[in-house]
Amino acid sequence: MDKHSEDSGKICFSRAVEALKLGAPERAVELCEDYLSTHLESLPHQQLLGHALSKMNRFTDAEKVLRAAILVAPDLASLQDELGSLLAQTDRFEDAIECFKKALVLTPNVKTQRKLAGALSFSGQNLEAENVLRDILQQTPDNVDVLNFLAMTYQAQNKQVLDAEALLRKACSIAPQQAQAWQNLAALLIDQHRWLDAIDVLEQVCILRPQDASARANLGHARSRNGAIITGLADYETALSLNPDSAGVHMSRAHLLKTLGRQQDSLAAYRQAIAIKPDLGEAYWSMANLKVVKFSLNDIEKMQAQVDRPELPEATRVHFHFSLGKACEDQNDYDSAWQHYHKGNQLQRSLVDYDPVEYKVLLEKMKRIFTPEFIASKAGSGNPKAAPIFIVGLPRSGSTLIEQILASHSQVEGTEELHHISSIAHNTGKFRNDGALYPGTLNLLENRDYAAFAQQYLKQTQQYRVLGRSYFIDKMPNNFSHIGWIKLLFPNAKIINTRRFPLDSLLGAYKQLFAKGQAFTYDELELSEYYLDYTDIMEHWHKVFPGQILDVHYEHHMDDFDAQVRRILDYCGLDFEESCLHFYKTDRAVKTASSEQVRQPIYKNALGLWKHYAEHLSIWQEDLEPVIQALPKNVKELAG
Repeated sequence: MDKHSEDSGKICFSRAVEALKLGAPERAVELCEDYLSTHLESLPHQQLLGHALSKMNRFTDAEKVLRAAILVAPDLASLQDELGSLLAQTDRFEDAIECFKKALVLTPNVKTQRKLAGALSFSGQNLEAENVLRDILQQTPDNVDVLNFLAMTYQAQNKQVLDAEALLRKACSIAPQQAQAWQNLAALLIDQHRWLDAIDVLEQVCILRPQDASARANLGHARSRNGAIITGLADYETALSLNPDSAGVHMSRAHLLKTLGRQQDSLAAYRQAIAIKPDLGEAYWSMANLKVVKFSLNDIEKMQAQVDRPELPEATRVHFHFSLGKACEDQNDYDSAWQHYHKGNQLQRSLVDYDPVEYKVLLEKMKRIFTPEFIASKAGSGNPKAAPIFIVGLPRSGSTLIEQILASHSQVEGTEELHHISSIAHNTGKFRNDGALYPGTLNLLENRDYAAFAQQYLKQTQQYRVLGRSYFIDKMPNNFSHIGWIKLLFPNAKIINTRRFPLDSLLGAYKQLFAKGQAFTYDELELSEYYLDYTDIMEHWHKVFPGQILDVHYEHHMDDFDAQVRRILDYCGLDFEESCLHFYKTDRAVKTASSEQVRQPIYKNALGLWKHYAEHLSIWQEDLEPVIQALPKNVKELAG
């Protein structure tokens, strides 16, 4: 090549690169093709042309150019790397992996290794990707991008969470001005429900990116989950000032307004979300979930139009079916309401993971392990404090009402449905080498271990006790299966089992689309089987802990509310306070589906609702007949 050609090639190459930087790949293609028309042998220009074509999404043309160049120079690592990048961009990850490996054999370098790790990860070869990333960190231990990537790989698989956190914290310390590492760390902490730690990290993100609406919204989420509802609400409002078109943030703001009892403001916020995103089924369901809101005919028409769209995602269709069920019920069209609830449940059941046999096996293990003899052998273990009051039972059985009554007492603080009892129990086998799993681990623990686990529970739940009262409520209904475990940790704990007429209880659960958990509620047969399992294990707990568990029937509130309140307070060792009778006046955040209902005086409208749907409930009526016959007479009279 003569000097003139060489100079013109450099100029052309430089101009093409500059065009790419300016976002004009078509100009780069034009320059490269013009030069290659007279200089076919120029591999750098061929590679640059392939790169520019891929930027224009002309992937087939780009691949032809690069493969032609590789035929001429099969040992040029940069060409293999460029082709691998193109193939990865078009989701041909196995072919991309082959190219990257060839490039690394020819010229080992960290950038190509990073690309290889990405292709391996996207192809599902996570272990291989981790090995490549660890190899890069051995060469460049302060590579922030790779620290981030390896941490995210761990998090995606829900493994080595502590290692992932350590990697991200190292990335943050190396590059404290890089917001991405802080954001990834915040996501990791939020996944673990470590709200206080997440708040600290998200505050740093907001300093680095003050105009980042998403970061501010995440901070609002973490603060509100940590109990700082007012501050969280302010964060959402700041996020909306930065990006007023975020339907999701409008909906999150609406959730908090509902929690605070600001019903009209909440409804307005939900409607803002829908105005931005008409197919946001979750916002419609959230309005329906207020229980005291009735949809207009216009609302119903809009929801029906959405649910009829064939391209609507199934999870979104579920929200619309449940919302339409509530709308039809409010119009006393119970047959149509049932059809929508039933369709919604069938769809939701296909989207959740639940094994009724596995759950039944777990309860049978509980019964075998928790015998009077086993409990006696653990006498003196655990924590003698009676600070936590546990409200258990099936969902939609009146637990929020009892919580509100107790939280109206000057010595009791309401929190929310806490997951800690279950998570600590299942973690008893986390670091064992013998493979033992809860509840099988309990026979292997020392008596002193229970006090340590009790202290762990108190430490983890401290963040929810913002009022600092002597007692607090743990209202996780599913804890009924863990009563034996609770009594090992807190032998003096008060446990209130909420009950409701079985057909009303199951119907209430079947009509409820839960934000998470409660996967047993989306199939009629599984729901009735779960109820029978619940009554069976509760019968066992009453035998093992005679007189230590208080059953409270929802219907008894309607029969003699004053006496029922006094009975609950007496069981908990609390003096009677008039405020408990006027629970609906208590100003506190309520996060459950009954939030608006417990802000009203006791009413009897919910008694015997099942009768409106009786023709559809034959499975439950047959399965639960023995349970119904064993109920107190006045419960059957009020709801039967």
